[in-house]
Amino acid sequence: METPQQVLDVPPPVSQSGKDFADHPDFARVDREVRLALPRYRNELGKYSIHRSSACISCGKCVEICPNNVHRRPEGYRNLMRPFDYLCSGYDCEKTDHFCVKACPQGALSLSENPAFKTLGDRRWTPDLLASCWMMAETGHAPPSHLESEIGASEGGFDRLRIRFPGAPPSDLRKEDISTEIVLNKRDDDRPKVKIDVPWYGGGMSFGSTNIRVQLGKARAAKAWNTFSCTGEGGYPDRFVPYKDHMITQVATGLFGVREETIQHARIVEFKYAQGAKPGLGGHLLGDKNTPTVAAMREAVVGTSLFSPFPFHSVYSIEDHKKHLDWIGHVNRSTLLSTKVSTPDDVEMVAVGSYCAGTHIVHLDGCYGGTGAAPDIAKKNIAMPIEYAISNVHQFLVDEGVRDEVALIVSGGVRTPWDIVKAIALGADGIVTGTAEVVATSCIRCGRCESGRGCPRGICTTDAELHQVLSTDWCTQRLVNMYNAWREILVDILWRLGLDSVTALRGRTDLLTHLDYEGAEEDS
Repeated sequence: METPQQVLDVPPPVSQSGKDFADHPDFARVDREVRLALPRYRNELGKYSIHRSSACISCGKCVEICPNNVHRRPEGYRNLMRPFDYLCSGYDCEKTDHFCVKACPQGALSLSENPAFKTLGDRRWTPDLLASCWMMAETGHAPPSHLESEIGASEGGFDRLRIRFPGAPPSDLRKEDISTEIVLNKRDDDRPKVKIDVPWYGGGMSFGSTNIRVQLGKARAAKAWNTFSCTGEGGYPDRFVPYKDHMITQVATGLFGVREETIQHARIVEFKYAQGAKPGLGGHLLGDKNTPTVAAMREAVVGTSLFSPFPFHSVYSIEDHKKHLDWIGHVNRSTLLSTKVSTPDDVEMVAVGSYCAGTHIVHLDGCYGGTGAAPDIAKKNIAMPIEYAISNVHQFLVDEGVRDEVALIVSGGVRTPWDIVKAIALGADGIVTGTAEVVATSCIRCGRCESGRGCPRGICTTDAELHQVLSTDWCTQRLVNMYNAWREILVDILWRLGLDSVTALRGRTDLLTHLDYEGAEEDS
């Protein structure tokens, strides 16, 4: 009998039928259709609690008037189900004719804030932002208004920036005509002009750090939305091969799982020199996550902690970096080349040097994002906040006359479509999302990502039992839904700004205001 470890982790054989992977066990035909993807728990944590007392006579008045489906009576049952609190819009209902507490003829309902909800997340990912992301992943549309879905409570970074909306949008601008496409190869070379349909792609999550089912969900969602997901530095499992046209493979300092055949699969190869959450430290995979399958992929010893060195010991100059890019460009003559760096004080020099070395994509990773396994001392004190790095690099590339020849992609604290707009208005072409994807698959930000059995939601784990908590189809649909909600919100913002494309937003700092300088602008 097969063990759970074998069933879940051993990659199936790769199809030998060329580009047709329909017979591959992991192949799935995916689309962008929004389908309800309910939480894995009967009653997800919500902002409010509805209590039904013993005075209830199950008259069904609350079921009849509630537009949010909080109150339910299954067909054939006399009694009502326990309220689905997480769908309740709370005190927003008080001024409407569907406020169940007031409408209940027996006075059996009461409303209060949920104290457990307030314990979730942190100042960057507040309880409201977590619940907003869960709702977008569930429904595929913008979250309800009772949740603060635009900013967190960090009092810094994107949370201090606001979008300036002018007057009414042009009467001839229709939302369906607004383009969200961006091009990733802006060089005049013989490599493909890769275009993605939305200005984001999925960040690197390594085999060994994250549940393979989440990773497959990311790959499938990337295929559905004609964008990309990234392998991270843990190697390229055969299970990704059916989605190879939408996978970025990462070459990091540890060179774990880097093989010539996987480089040949990739449409984009990313050199990871540093990560914004832990610049100067390299990557970590602690020993209890290093299972036999992970060790086989990474060509390492089972149970040992794996630390990527910093830096590449073969790269100490831009000329050395060019040798790396030339190496990959020779192995795969149609792939695009990406350079991922953190945000040191001289990040603009690193960016223009990477361009001169031949990269197509400069990927800046700021200090706000990154793995939950990163030490706090690193992610809170070393790299430059991403909003400063974007402006510096964008303007420097403009001054050097090469801004339109390289794609500037950024990550490190981008949580919402509003953050995406702010990043692009500062000068980026697009963003990389990471944390938001795991939140969509029910992450509660407990900060136990480094432990093999530490993740209570079965997301950042290599444990065979915890893998079974999630299904690949569920993860896929949650991410497809979130992407749809993000695009809807992004298009609405662009329409309100009077812009017909996301590329027209790039560098429009005049459409932003910083709360720290609002008064100063008026005084000057």
